Amino acid sequence: MRLETVAIEKQHRINEQIRISPVRVITDDGGQLGIIPTDEALARAREAGLDLVEVAPNEKPPVCRIMDFGKFKYQQKKKHHKTHVHHTKIKEIRLRPKTGEHDIEFKVNQAKGFLLHKDKVVVSVVFRGRELAHIDEGQRVMKNIIQQLDPVCKVEAAPQQMGRRLVCTLSPR
Repeated sequence: MRLETVAIEKQHRINEQIRISPVRVITDDGGQLGIIPTDEALARAREAGLDLVEVAPNEKPPVCRIMDFGKFKYQQKKKHHKTHVHHTKIKEIRLRPKTGEHDIEFKVNQAKGFLLHKDKVVVSVVFRGRELAHIDEGQRVMKNIIQQLDPVCKVEAAPQQMGRRLVCTLSPR
């Protein structure tokens, strides 16, 4: 028996393990039977071919539910295994205002891969020396990249100048 199954069984008392009487009983379809003795509740569960499961032991009186405990365990285990979450990473693509068309195309394909992997992409155009006099060239490169990536991303932070670089953040659609 696996650890998760043991943990689920320890959380809930079933059938003869329920020692407190009387209990509030809920049917398998969600209707309430009210507060009845444990023996009667157990008999009703057996009539339906199901189990009597204590779902709220700390209440006064404890709440029990008539259900298929095997199915319940399976659903809990399935829910427990579904907790895989993708942690988004931030990837950066650096360019210069005079970067060639083929190199830009290559970087755009890399960025598409990152975005399809549900990662954010920061595109930066870095200016050096006298390139700062031609910021409009960097903005043209940035607009070109955003236009090419438009089908797979949305602009999270618009392009803005930060010192010697033009920065834009893109997130997946």
